[in-house]
Amino acid sequence: MLRCMLRAKIHKAVVTESNITYEGSLTVDEALLEASGMIPYEQVRVSNLNNGERFETYVIPGKRNSGVICLNGPAARKGTVGDVIIIFSYCYYTEEEIKGFSPVIIRVDEKNRILK
Repeated sequence: MLRCMLRAKIHKAVVTESNITYEGSLTVDEALLEASGMIPYEQVRVSNLNNGERFETYVIPGKRNSGVICLNGPAARKGTVGDVIIIFSYCYYTEEEIKGFSPVIIRVDEKNRILK
């Protein structure tokens, strides 16, 4: 049996940009993607703490160490600059793989810098 488990999350990232004319996706600082293990075009679920919106999209890399979190295309309708979001990545694991498993949790400050 496979179980869908939280693999990684970027917790309390602040939306820095919004671009309604872009085709779609969520731009995330490349350093945050790397730290979380998320890769370009990976599907993610986003939860907006300010308005309760939840949506799925995919991530694309933004400039490394820029702190960019940009809602693109239709996602730009789900929040505004300054909103606090959580970005979730899920994966299917076997019962054996789950033993001793724990997700990667990346916590960031108000400028989307990784907290130690």
